[in-house]
Amino acid sequence: MRSPRTALLALALLPALAVVHAAAAWGHPGHGGGDPHGRGDVAAVTTDVQTPALFDDEAGGNASGDDPAIWVHPEDPDRSLVVATAKEGGLRVYDADAAEVQSLPATPAPRADGVDGRYNNVDVAYGLEVGGERLDVAVVSDRYNDQIRLFAVDPDGAASDAPLHEITTPDQEFLFQPDRAGVDSEQTAYGLAVWQDGDDAYAVVTQEGTTRIATARLVPGADGTVGYTDVQHLDMPASFDLPDGTTWTPCDEPGVGPQLEGLSVDQRTGTLYAAQEDVGLWRLPLPLGSGEPRLVDRVTDFGVHDAYDPATEECAPADGSSQADAVAANPFGGDLLTADAEGVDVYDGPGRTGYVIVSSQGDDTFAVYSTTGRNRAVGSFRAEGAGDVDDVHGSDGLAVTHRPVGDHTEGLLVLHDEPHTGPDVADERADDATNFHYVGWDAVADALGLHH
Repeated sequence: MRSPRTALLALALLPALAVVHAAAAWGHPGHGGGDPHGRGDVAAVTTDVQTPALFDDEAGGNASGDDPAIWVHPEDPDRSLVVATAKEGGLRVYDADAAEVQSLPATPAPRADGVDGRYNNVDVAYGLEVGGERLDVAVVSDRYNDQIRLFAVDPDGAASDAPLHEITTPDQEFLFQPDRAGVDSEQTAYGLAVWQDGDDAYAVVTQEGTTRIATARLVPGADGTVGYTDVQHLDMPASFDLPDGTTWTPCDEPGVGPQLEGLSVDQRTGTLYAAQEDVGLWRLPLPLGSGEPRLVDRVTDFGVHDAYDPATEECAPADGSSQADAVAANPFGGDLLTADAEGVDVYDGPGRTGYVIVSSQGDDTFAVYSTTGRNRAVGSFRAEGAGDVDDVHGSDGLAVTHRPVGDHTEGLLVLHDEPHTGPDVADERADDATNFHYVGWDAVADALGLHH
């Protein structure tokens, strides 16, 4: 296998605009032309299982749900777990029925200058050899310490009183910043996914507020801890040449670049799918730099020239038109993703089939693409609540598995919901509530006519 370091040297030889032009196969990716923003039918799936509400206020421990990961028990689907980040509120662990089984605080990182953590994204590495035994490990990005935190999963899963415990090797390096002063700028570890290549396991991590992606090789220690090394960086495009001769840069406040967060690796092919929030969905071969990134799909306002207004701290079309009118007249955007493009995960279908699911946060929908060929778009859906369960809104992170989890025999999709509404949320706390919803994959497959 070519190392990430060698691969990055290869990328450095590419012409600066090659990545941008390779991404800009103008038209509408996978949709076959026609109305440039004709969404067509958005399917609906039903969710009637959800986790308890989390509250981002003092009484709730400043717990704001963000990103889930699914750990599948190797023998008993009923003992599988969902691990979710709650930012300053730490981690929450739920069973196959969405009941909370563990709450872990965001403790200080195990380093001399460590501070209380802020856990942003999470994924699972399976079968690491740690201290002479095979362990499954939850891998977490910690924004306030710019590092990766690692938690061993008890093989008993949901049958355990404490299914997760931290095993991070002390004094791990910062992922993006040179020192603690830089870490305090908060342009730190953000999105995260695990990539397993044979016996090697890596964390792929994005940086908040920039276009940078990093890989770090996970290193189990003989003392039962896990750390990381060989941190490598790759900068993704921040500006794009358009066919009309203009250059488009996504609008944000000064000093903030078009960041990426949602990440997932197709473990069967070593392909990284990455959501650049104001741009769209990318695919990149791993190791980073071993081939050119390709933009699979673009957000609807890709190419709309916005200007930042410091008075409102918002972006608006520079020509004074409304956002809706600017998007409707925009020939460069995609059809399925309304910014922000957020959570990403890969469902492994039978044979070579598979699907990439992406949260279209701006319109409360989820786009689905094939993992084969040119990543054809296969549809879009909403998640509607039943009974006392609310609809899914503003979803950030998501996770999916093709393996049975509890009663979900064809796989499980877990969706973040913000704001969470319902009878368990008092009016005065409505703006602070988040949670996670469970959807059986068979419901998604049936709604979109997918093979399963």
